Amino acid sequence: MTDPRALFDLSGRVACVTGASSGLGRRAALALAAAGAQVVGVARRAPALQSLQAEIGAAADWVAADVADRSTVADLREAVSTPFGPPDILVHAAGINTREVADEVTAQAWDQPLALNLSAPFFLSQAMVPMMRQKGWGRIVNFASLQTTRDFPGGIAYGATKAGVAQLTRAMAEAWSPHGITANAIGPGFFPTELTQAVFDDPDRAARNAAQTCVQRNGRLEDIDGPLLFLCSEASGFVTGQVLMVDGGYTAK
Repeated sequence: MTDPRALFDLSGRVACVTGASSGLGRRAALALAAAGAQVVGVARRAPALQSLQAEIGAAADWVAADVADRSTVADLREAVSTPFGPPDILVHAAGINTREVADEVTAQAWDQPLALNLSAPFFLSQAMVPMMRQKGWGRIVNFASLQTTRDFPGGIAYGATKAGVAQLTRAMAEAWSPHGITANAIGPGFFPTELTQAVFDDPDRAARNAAQTCVQRNGRLEDIDGPLLFLCSEASGFVTGQVLMVDGGYTAK
């Protein structure tokens, strides 16, 4: 019998994490590196990426780029493949929520989440898949949301993109899993990140959200480690096209 611990060992794997400058993207990069992967972080803020590299050490590198800029996808593919070779693992953690109510949504506030939350994961994955296909192995992890299936005030643009992520994940699995490339998504509940800062700045609101979960608390950054490593490793080889909610049971109630 294979040592179960070996199923989660990412030694020899290369991971690319978008949105790695902060929040769950940064945590994902740290968790993957701790499991043995060489990690390339991608985000717009170079100083934050430099800080991430300093924390991880020689197993990390970074590329400052706007993943929503579709015209640079080919250049980005080359840049993230340069430090350690083509990625085996692709984690799409970059995201934005413009938080406008339906009657006030502007064209920019609609297009920006669509480009970053939905289009970027597809086109970057499309660019990386040929190299994964050559190896016969790959892991794509998208980021869904509570708003993949639930509605929140001011979330029409964000929610539409995150509902789209669920279908994108299933379609990726159908297209690419025959070649050894799994595609899954993590749906985080309320975690303390820049994206949810307004929620955690309001103690009453944060407490109400915690009460909505089965475990009676909001997420901690370390809660993402296990689910992420599962979806990025051999342990999930027969799991694809799924959205794994990491929300303390918020969507179960």
